[in-house]
Amino acid sequence: MTTTSTRSAPTTRTWIIAVFVAFTLSGLAIATWLGRIPSVRDSLGATTFEMGLLVLGMAVGSIGGLTFAGHIVAKVGARRGVQVASVCLAVGLVFAGFAVTFGWGFAAIWVGLIAFGFGNGLVDVSMNVSGAAAEKAGGRTIMPLFHAAFSVGTLAGAGLGALTEALEVPVVLHFAVLGVVVCLVMLAAASRFGDEHRYEEHESTATSPTPVQLTRWQVWAQPSTLLIGVIVLGMALAEGSANDWLPLAMIDGHGLDNAAGSAVLTVFLAAMTAGRIAGSPLIDRFGRVPVLRASAVVAVVGLGLLIFVDVVPIAIVGVVLWGLGASLGFPMGMSAAADDPRSAALKVSAVATIGYVAFLAGPPLIGFLGEHIGLLGALLVVFVFIIAAGLASGAARETGAAAETLRRRRATEAGGDHGTGGDHGAAATADGGGEPRLQADPDTAGARTDR
Repeated sequence: MTTTSTRSAPTTRTWIIAVFVAFTLSGLAIATWLGRIPSVRDSLGATTFEMGLLVLGMAVGSIGGLTFAGHIVAKVGARRGVQVASVCLAVGLVFAGFAVTFGWGFAAIWVGLIAFGFGNGLVDVSMNVSGAAAEKAGGRTIMPLFHAAFSVGTLAGAGLGALTEALEVPVVLHFAVLGVVVCLVMLAAASRFGDEHRYEEHESTATSPTPVQLTRWQVWAQPSTLLIGVIVLGMALAEGSANDWLPLAMIDGHGLDNAAGSAVLTVFLAAMTAGRIAGSPLIDRFGRVPVLRASAVVAVVGLGLLIFVDVVPIAIVGVVLWGLGASLGFPMGMSAAADDPRSAALKVSAVATIGYVAFLAGPPLIGFLGEHIGLLGALLVVFVFIIAAGLASGAARETGAAAETLRRRRATEAGGDHGTGGDHGAAATADGGGEPRLQADPDTAGARTDR
């Protein structure tokens, strides 16, 4: 009986580890494609414009995946969503690899990238929904760490891509091996996801949303959806614009050579990863809104130093601040969108779709402006959107079980700070050493390792 129960309801720790695996593999899969773009271009003999059209195929597929993800996850759950996405990722990547190596042409690669992009959009929503639920089960903020795992996956994928390029490994072999490995491991990891709806019936607190199942269009009509979307859009643009333009901005705007410009991007990515790792305890202590506002200020100051100060060491300090400030916005937006499990899938899908506008429209907009006013001047667009994200940060305030968990944590800390043995101290003792958790979580009742 115990074994059966354990298999059907994975522990919170197992669930969290499985989501970490999914995020890491998602980053690895995307970077596998990006790391072989030089070989793809050489195979096609394509111009820069033609490569832009090719990459658009993945963007189209991603938007499709995001659009349908809310319905898929709401109907079959995040576990199945990730499993379906893993198959799409593998099929699309392997097909594109065959098309590149055996010369099937532009259209065939485009088809493979559409399937790959669809899987990317679907897995993005699915793993964020499951990650938000696992975060709720654990009783502490871990969403930024999930996104840090994604960054680690992209770094690993980029490294493998550079290695396979140097060794001239055929694209089809590289894509086939990685596609199969990503698919099989992601299928296994998703099988250990918990049920994201398990706390739904226990969220009748004073701060809980009205227990009504919303439709897709009702979710889009909610002001909170649009405002959280602004947060995600601004911070996604801050992240994406650095990936696309920071090396060139340092080269053209601050006179660095190519190697140094690329090295500065590495500094930015390291700051992003560090910010996501260090940010979780800050969110637990102060809540999302103060951390978001502080993040926006740090990012604006950093970007301002890069744009307006013509001293390279100070500009690099600005890059570090930019990366730290931009690191937490996207994961906190996903957590905020998933606060209510009844509408989590649809709301995460909507917010992610808004955020992806940054990745679609940001690069050409900044490139167009850069042609006329220079790349540093063009980055003022990012400056404005980060400010907008900071102004909209109130929409990410904790609701439902997330608000209750934050309230309990602060009450426990207040009791501990005063050294009292009253109600807070008793509650902390009963709850296992002062660590707040959801009363509805059966996993934490007798397994402290899950925390």
